[in-house]
Order: sequence, then structure tokens, then C-alpha cells
Amino acid sequence: MTKKILCLLGIFLAIIIGTFLYCDTCCDSCSLMLDGSGTTATGPLYIKDEDGTFEYTSNDNFNFTHSDYEILTPVSYEVEDGVSKLFAYLGVYPSKIIDITGYYSSDETNNSAFPNLGFARAAALKNYLVSKGISSKQINIKGRLKDDLENKNGTLFGPLGFRVRTPSKLFLIKQEQDVKALRDKLKESPIILYFEPAQAKIDLTEKQRQEIADISVYLDKVDGAVCIITGHTDNTGGRATNMRLGQNRADFVKNYLIRNGIPPEKINATSEGPDSPIADNSTEDGRAENRRTVITIN
Repeated sequence: MTKKILCLLGIFLAIIIGTFLYCDTCCDSCSLMLDGSGTTATGPLYIKDEDGTFEYTSNDNFNFTHSDYEILTPVSYEVEDGVSKLFAYLGVYPSKIIDITGYYSSDETNNSAFPNLGFARAAALKNYLVSKGISSKQINIKGRLKDDLENKNGTLFGPLGFRVRTPSKLFLIKQEQDVKALRDKLKESPIILYFEPAQAKIDLTEKQRQEIADISVYLDKVDGAVCIITGHTDNTGGRATNMRLGQNRADFVKNYLIRNGIPPEKINATSEGPDSPIADNSTEDGRAENRRTVITIN
């Protein structure tokens, strides 16, 4: 009887050990992590329409360097093939939309103009999809904190989530209302950046980062929308010199936004030099207030 029990225990232990070794060996290829909405969180590329009419998987993905938001190149053939199939699918079903979630970890440094690196990564992918023919109107983006990203030697593998779906009428109505609210807010309260002489870096507040994200979304959703950047100066020196200085500052901000994924064709940079002061140029504080660059929309 004892021998029989020992034999059964041996078989049982063999099954447990074998299962553990199988999972441990295969976890790299089988760890398709999903977030609560059913979108790929990290690792292999997985794009699926929630109604089941489209699905694409690849062991490759869009990858990023730690603390960076630019897609690492070259993008693999399998990933490009998936994007081509997604483009064809959306051509057949133009009412579909794509939700992209970009992920970031708390140990990363956000060097983008956006509220977080997740949003910046989603924006970079959005621009990539637009370059492949997909309309920005069909793409919604957001960022989310996730501290278990797959990081190998400083490379993050697929810190993105995808969801393809048919939006409800209620969603479309709310989206239209949100876009109108964004327009009103950006027109009433433009972003104002102040420049010190020889300043070579832009430091944004958290509020301004969110406003840059709002501008990005607005430009994606509205035909003919343009981001207008206007450089202003104090009245120290000649007008022609100040007009050039205002233009240089506006161009500096324009290039900064372009590096952060705002399409150059949707940005108009201009200068008003000393012609539109908002404070008294006879005081140092007033001159500092007049040395500004204003970012708004048309």
C-alpha cells in the first residue's frame, strides 16, 4: 500500500514539475498581457476589433528607448504588414475607430511636451499610422502609468495598447462636444511662453503640457485646424530687429512642437515684434511680460 501511495505521489510531483518547466520556458512567447479593456498592454503586437471581424498578431511590436517617445527604427516587416492590413480594414469600415494607449513607467523622465511619456508614445504611433494612410480622425490616444513594462537593456518592447471598435452615437456626440469645448478653451486662454534673452530651452508647466496635448487632439479632429504661434518682444532696439527676434522665437517654438509630433503643415509661426505690448515697456517687469510667445488655434 505504501509503495502504491509513493508511486502516485511521484507521478503527481512529476506533473507539477513538468507544468512549471513548460510555463517557465514558454513565458516569453506566450505572455500576451491585456489591460482591462482587452487591448494589448506590452510585449507582442496584438490588434483586434472588439466585434471579432479583425485580428492581427506578431511577435514584434513598436518599441521605444527608456525615457524616450520616438519609435525605434526600422519597424519590422511583420508590424508594417499588420498596419497595412489595418489600413485596408478601415478602408472597408470607415466608421471604425482605433483607441491607442501609450504606457510609461514611474522611473522614466518625461522629455516630451505632453503630460506624460505614454501620451507622447501614443502620439508618435498615431503619426506613424497617419503616414501609412489612416485618418487621424479615426484615432484616439491617451497615456497610462504602468510599472511592469517589458524592459530589456533600456529598450521597452511594445508599451502600447490597441483597441478597434465601432463608436456609439453617444460617443460621437460627446466627442463633438468635447472638440468644441477644446476650441473655446484654447481661443479664450492661449498658451503664453515667456522668454529671457538668449533662452535656449522651453520649460512647460503641467498645465501647459496638457494644453499642448489638447491642441494636438484638436488638430487631429478638425479639418483645416491650424496651430498659430506668434512671437512678441519688448521695444528695446529697432523694430526690424524685434520683428526678426519675435519670428525667431516663434520658429523656435514651432520646431519644438514639430519634434513632439505636431505636423509642420498644421503650424503657422509669425511675429508681431513690439507692436502688441500687454505691459508697460518703461519698466523691467513690463518688458519681461512683453517678451512672450503665444500659442493658440485658428
